[in-house]
Amino acid sequence: MEHSGQQIDVQQKISDYQEIIHTFAALLQEENQALRDYDVVSVSELYEQKAQIVTVYRNLVAFFIKHQEILASMESTAKANLKEASLKLDALLQENNLLLQTRMETSKSVIGTIVNVAKMTTKSNSTSYGAQGQFSPLDNQHSALAVNRTL
Repeated sequence: MEHSGQQIDVQQKISDYQEIIHTFAALLQEENQALRDYDVVSVSELYEQKAQIVTVYRNLVAFFIKHQEILASMESTAKANLKEASLKLDALLQENNLLLQTRMETSKSVIGTIVNVAKMTTKSNSTSYGAQGQFSPLDNQHSALAVNRTL
């Protein structure tokens, strides 16, 4: 009797794994589109849901790593479907990683450009006094500039 309870638990784990793969893939498709569209609001709204899905996904992957015999004992059609879904998820994860890195580098570059323009403007408009206490427009190299670097 206990064996059939374990069998149901195994089937439930496989079902949960398949469902989380599909849910994660759908979320990544949505997030990737938002990243392509530069829709930062949508990306930030998806963050909490993504964090929860990643936690569940990692737990299920860890379970199947420990119990590889479960996946090995699956029928070939179910195994092939699971492999196909996993490969699709992997491709979406790679695209998501690339899009996130690209957006972060773009933001960093834009902020760097803004900071440099601000420095040049401040430098050209600033005045200072020399060592003798006299006005010295040539010694304006050390003007203070504060930048909020939060992305």
